[in-house]
Amino acid sequence: MKNTFVILFLIGLLCACSNEKLSHKEAIAIYYKAFDSGDYNKITAVVHDSITMVSGDFVTTFNKDSFYEFYKWDSIFKPTYELLEIEEKNKEIIAIISQNNIRNEFLKNNPLKLNVKVTLTSDKIAKLEELDYIDVNWNIWAQRRDSLVGWIKINHPELDGFVNDISKKGAMNYLQAIKMYENRE
Repeated sequence: MKNTFVILFLIGLLCACSNEKLSHKEAIAIYYKAFDSGDYNKITAVVHDSITMVSGDFVTTFNKDSFYEFYKWDSIFKPTYELLEIEEKNKEIIAIISQNNIRNEFLKNNPLKLNVKVTLTSDKIAKLEELDYIDVNWNIWAQRRDSLVGWIKINHPELDGFVNDISKKGAMNYLQAIKMYENRE
């Protein structure tokens, strides 16, 4: 009887601990730390069934499968993420993040710092809206991107379209395009 009580007590304790609800700030911190460490399982633990990403005029809604494809695209650029600050006011959460990666380095804006409005549904991240960028030189970004795209179109047309291909293959083509461009005569 004693053993049964101890076992039931331990099961109850474990269940209670596993049902602890994360704060919004904790969920966001886990999301960016998991992206930084490449732990997709931890990412999905804090992401809603669908997640919408807003970047300027581009609005993309992902389900779990398509979000995994985005994750694979992002991981090809060997990113590091740092959550610099989280502020929660009146149920609105703004996170300041810093992202370093190979693509940003080529575009001469590394690290890329931005303010992101995070919306949660049922305590899970459902929307990430890029509000503004901090100290980004869009003229250099556009010049570098356009030079790369134009050069690839002429010299390696088999890679044309890489800049808009948000798949693992698209990211691999992007890296290949950067390498070829940087090694050109």
